[in-house]
Amino acid sequence: MSNPVDKSAITGQSIRQYLTCLAPGDVGEYVLLPGDPARCDRTAKYLEDARLVANNREHRTFTGTYKGLTVSVTSTGMGCPSAAIATEELCNAGAKVFIRIGSTAAIQDEIRVGDLIVSTGSMKNEGTSRFFVPDSFPAVPDFDLTALLLSTAREMSEVSVHYGIGSTDDSFYGETPEFIDRLVSYGCINLEMEASGVFTVAHRKGCRAAAIFGCSANLKTSELYYADGTPESGNQKLVDAWEQEIQIALETFYRFHQQQV
Repeated sequence: MSNPVDKSAITGQSIRQYLTCLAPGDVGEYVLLPGDPARCDRTAKYLEDARLVANNREHRTFTGTYKGLTVSVTSTGMGCPSAAIATEELCNAGAKVFIRIGSTAAIQDEIRVGDLIVSTGSMKNEGTSRFFVPDSFPAVPDFDLTALLLSTAREMSEVSVHYGIGSTDDSFYGETPEFIDRLVSYGCINLEMEASGVFTVAHRKGCRAAAIFGCSANLKTSELYYADGTPESGNQKLVDAWEQEIQIALETFYRFHQQQV
């Protein structure tokens, strides 16, 4: 009788990873996690000596330095399944500290398009994390990293910075008005699709993770730009928020590392 395969043993820390195509030495201990592969190129321009080290499926990775600190950026793709894969394989390749840099829709009145949001936790409206922990186990970021991310954002940002608990959802188009109203009543401040998977996998792997988002829309006040096509063509405030969150996240990595040495 054959035995089931242990995937975690096969994709250990000594080999090139199956889906990200990353091997030990390809990435630094500090990694930024955008969803869109194109935002890896946007992020790489802030790194010195940035080089493309892997590009497979939705996972595109650059590695360079920021103020002498080795930093990588890897795209997760959309949704928790691919975000969890990226996080797990990055951990196997040597990464230890993550900041998700993404877009999000706000669901509270005071948040405007182009504002920044720092996550203090995520409601798990997705199915990936239950492969790792029970549904009752919370999806929360690392406290020290998040506190530093928030303080750095408040210092550096040119727009309003908010923080709170959001919702990580499996379906972009399944977020109906009734669904949104329910989350608003819980006090959730935003909706996105990857944070709880990143938080959960990083915790299980003994790593640290945090998340900062640029607000792309407000689904409660109907401040929307979806009909205008790509962000570059109709939502300059979001593009500006991406640029700010990248710089804030990089500076957070540098300051966090300085605290550890």
